[in-house]
Amino acid sequence: MTVASIKKQVSSEAALLIVDMINDLDFPGGRNMLAAALSAARSICALSREARQAGVAVVYVNDNYGQWHSERSLIVEHCERDDAEGRQLVEILRPQDDDYFVIKPQFSGFYSTNLPALLPRLGARRLILTGISADICVLFTAGDAHMREYDLWIPENCVASSEPQRTQWALDIMRNSMRAETRDTGQLSLDEWVRKKE
Repeated sequence: MTVASIKKQVSSEAALLIVDMINDLDFPGGRNMLAAALSAARSICALSREARQAGVAVVYVNDNYGQWHSERSLIVEHCERDDAEGRQLVEILRPQDDDYFVIKPQFSGFYSTNLPALLPRLGARRLILTGISADICVLFTAGDAHMREYDLWIPENCVASSEPQRTQWALDIMRNSMRAETRDTGQLSLDEWVRKKE
């Protein structure tokens, strides 16, 4: 995809990042996270529909689950297999053809990925950060985004962790240390946040 074709597809200075939601939840605590992850997935699904309609780029930032030769379709297939605990997440949040898909090898979406190159080409200056786990991958991605001086909105109903208190702990850090907006999508709309002036 060329830079010109990227710019034609988006018309906003914001981008929606969906972190690790294509997920089989095959890790310690994954089963405990399922209910909270499904709730977040439904909120993210509604937000992503609004984003696409508003010309806000939707960027999946996803773990490779140790499949180093993998790509988008194989990761989706891996996470929707019949025995995958998180297969419902894929049903709710299956990436669309025009969405971007960045594969990450570690916690932060910025570490050893093309995200730092993609976001400037999208013209993104403001990021809406969603996904799991709020206290690990979302937090690390938020920290790297903050260091790069992106404005952050991390809607509290669009993130989840294995325990509610861990989610709140992470949101407190991101709100107080990274100046992130954390109101949920019922309190702050996509349009309001995208149009908000500093």
